[in-house]
Amino acid sequence: MNRARRMFLQSTATLSAGLIAAAKALATGQNQQMQAMPGMPHSQHKMPAVKSGSSGPIATLPVQTPDVPDLPYEMDRGVKVFRLRAEPVQRKLVPFRNMTVWGYNGSCPGPTIQVREGDRVRIIFENGLPEATTIHWHGIEVPIEMDGAPYISQMPVAPGEKFAYEFTLHQEGTFFYHAHSAMQEMMGQIGMFIIHPEKPYKPHVDHDFGIVLQEWAILPGLDVPNTANMEFNWLTFNGVAAPATTPMIVRQGNRVRLRIVNLGMDHHPIHLHGHQFYVTGTEGGRAPDSTWYPTNTVLVGVAQAKVVEFEAKFNGDWMIHCHLPHHMMNSMSDLIRDRAIMTADQTVDRAMAQMQTLAKSVPFRHSPPSPVAASANSQPGFPQDAFMEMGMDDAVAKPETYGLPPNWSAGMQGMMTLMRILPNQKYDEIMARIKAGTPNPPMPPMKMDKDRPPSM
Repeated sequence: MNRARRMFLQSTATLSAGLIAAAKALATGQNQQMQAMPGMPHSQHKMPAVKSGSSGPIATLPVQTPDVPDLPYEMDRGVKVFRLRAEPVQRKLVPFRNMTVWGYNGSCPGPTIQVREGDRVRIIFENGLPEATTIHWHGIEVPIEMDGAPYISQMPVAPGEKFAYEFTLHQEGTFFYHAHSAMQEMMGQIGMFIIHPEKPYKPHVDHDFGIVLQEWAILPGLDVPNTANMEFNWLTFNGVAAPATTPMIVRQGNRVRLRIVNLGMDHHPIHLHGHQFYVTGTEGGRAPDSTWYPTNTVLVGVAQAKVVEFEAKFNGDWMIHCHLPHHMMNSMSDLIRDRAIMTADQTVDRAMAQMQTLAKSVPFRHSPPSPVAASANSQPGFPQDAFMEMGMDDAVAKPETYGLPPNWSAGMQGMMTLMRILPNQKYDEIMARIKAGTPNPPMPPMKMDKDRPPSM
């Protein structure tokens, strides 16, 4: 071998060794940063933020799932270990309606699992249900032994028993976990499973939210869903119905990602007010940007995930909701315990008395209905929405609702929530109230008495 060739090979080997060592050092540093104390919430198991354009690792922005917690984990020799328990859960749909469902770790939907592409994970699953169950990792490529199909890939996990699911993640995107039993799915057995990419998506987002869509058949006088029913009277975002849903708080000018997962019996066209967005991913992962197109309503089919992104250009409190009309309201057959709200044969006095009954039991401040014409009862089809309003601002008050106009909750029902896009000062004020847990002052009464329609 001539001298020049020998020197070239030596220099190449030295360079390669240096690159490998640097890569190992970086990986070691990242692993040290990712490993926090056991039991710490997952959102604290992330790398520190690094300013755009600087060198070094880029922080993983955790997904926020309003009204649903994250699942914490511990580290065991490089494996992220989660503990997940299936069990009955009490869930408050709205201030005046509870439901008894099945979920995980006291939550329905179950807590959000957040990991990174390349992670090795172990989910120690405990069955706290009165019947056997398994977990399927929807859309995640796992060994057949970990797939969760009863009898096919594993024996069902009996009541009181445990099973350890363990696999390495080589995908990225928005996935979910659920029981692989039709009735158990309809009882609420689902949770989001977010796999953050090894290389951050571009363009960078400043806010990342997740919503799980579910529907329930809860008959009058009962709290347990009828999972065999083919019609549904309660529709939820992350286990609650508007106006109890927690608004998403966004700084004006920031870029937003919204991940939507559907596990139910209905497809849902999810619409955002005031902005256009792009569909950037599905339950299969990130979509090539050449396939993105602008829209403002995305159809989320059963067992699908849709990911949308947009620039939060316009200040305001913008609705996000399913656009199926009956999904834009709460139950009409069981609003007042075992009494129905009617869309015919109503008068102002009757409607006021009926709503006052509900107001006393919640309690919430009862406002007069929206104005109607004096001759309204003589018109075919009346009433429809005239007496459906149920403003309950104080009953659902939380820091995220601070500053909304009086009676804002009267127009919020069913499968909907708010995305509040706020200028800097307002955004900082509300985020400070959220951090401190500052309660909202009582809302002022509606000034509608002088406009209240006459009895008919």
